[in-house]
Amino acid sequence: MDWLGFRDISILLYYIVHSIFRLLFLLLTRRRIEGRENISRRGAVIFVSNHIELVDSPLLGVSLGRRVYFMAKEEVFHPQIIGYFMRSLGAFPVRKGRQDRKALLKAQQLLAEGKALTIYPEGMRSQSRKVKLAFHGAALIASRSRVPIIPIGITGTEKIRGIGWIWRRPQIALNIGKPFILPPIEGRPTKYELAKLTDVIMEHITDILPKAYHGYYRTRSLNVIEG
Repeated sequence: MDWLGFRDISILLYYIVHSIFRLLFLLLTRRRIEGRENISRRGAVIFVSNHIELVDSPLLGVSLGRRVYFMAKEEVFHPQIIGYFMRSLGAFPVRKGRQDRKALLKAQQLLAEGKALTIYPEGMRSQSRKVKLAFHGAALIASRSRVPIIPIGITGTEKIRGIGWIWRRPQIALNIGKPFILPPIEGRPTKYELAKLTDVIMEHITDILPKAYHGYYRTRSLNVIEG
């Protein structure tokens, strides 16, 4: 593969799949992106987003202007061939419903290397499209790393279900909010403090979503430090 300029086949696979998804979104959807100016092109950052459909991850992957890495539930990495495919696209496994030390260390390593990490704080897709109660993982990682967080509101991907949507070219949108940093916490955060930090993260996401997507969280004034 050296003659192509790639050191690893997984890198080649990434660029092939990235190009395919970019073309598919161009041909089969009406994609709108707002707030591109809020994206940092380099340096560590955490993107946090609501999660509606499976296509959310490839949508973010081709829309943010830089390579992003994802946490994905452990089950999607089996069988091994699927796991290799997922890892080549920048995903790494996390155990759902518990604190996964290995996944947390992986996330911190990526951020220490100046990479962009994408997290769905809800941990799973919302079948109703409304935002659900979130887990504390994103808040824990962000509080430890102290890197900027960029909220993203996804709308319209709930229309990409079944097969009929292909002929309708549904309108989907990404609303990218301004970066912020969580308020500082002295020492190791408690569960109560993590819950409060999670609220801050989720309110930033809700803030840039239409009311039809609001669920557990509602837009409120935020006591945060703008990045």
